[in-house]
Amino acid sequence: MKNVLRNDGVQAALGWVLGTYLRVILRTVRWRHENVECVEPVLAGDSGAIALFWHGRIPLCLATAPQWWRKRTRAFVSPSADGEFIAQALAMSGFPAIRISSAKKGDAAKARQAVAAIREAVTWVADGGALVVTPDGPRGPNEIIAPGALQIARRSGQPVFLMGIAANPATQLKKTWDKVMFAAPFGRGAVVWEGPLHVPAEADEAAIAALVEDWSARLSAVTRRAEALVGRTPVDPHAPG
Repeated sequence: MKNVLRNDGVQAALGWVLGTYLRVILRTVRWRHENVECVEPVLAGDSGAIALFWHGRIPLCLATAPQWWRKRTRAFVSPSADGEFIAQALAMSGFPAIRISSAKKGDAAKARQAVAAIREAVTWVADGGALVVTPDGPRGPNEIIAPGALQIARRSGQPVFLMGIAANPATQLKKTWDKVMFAAPFGRGAVVWEGPLHVPAEADEAAIAALVEDWSARLSAVTRRAEALVGRTPVDPHAPG
């Protein structure tokens, strides 16, 4: 199956299907934004930004596009097989990717790739670009932030915004690790924003770990708030897939 997914033609087809679906959902769902004014100074100014939402809400992510289209914005995307067509789908909507890998212990090549991608992301954000990240991807655990996004925020000195996204009616695949959600057209959707948050330049590993725990809880909280706004019953994000 992985070899099939890595076929260029298959990737292009999947990217087109997902990209088309993303735009249909953006245009047909009635999206409501709560606390979006918190991000307005960044959207109207020249500073960079980092925006976080959970991996399972990728099919809903263009709900935030009208905001991030106002800046030079890129997406952090895994170089995995599914990451390739996701990157193509996002590029269709004006969000080119920086490819990032969560390296396994002992995988020196992937570790070097991850370091290079983080360096590129830091430069991008420090120069005034926006970076959208699913901080629990590409392989989880679900709704637990990996520290890479916080390291980018610390090194770039730029603010972080949290985005909780939900829709109803929608199908949520409870057997997938990320409990991915697919919205039906012509329903209701909500995006709940929080920020700006900052990582102090002097933050050490212990401080980063504390922020990971705090921000993971906050991002889950705004996601649950978005679900409440559209009348959805939450699925346990940590239940076995």
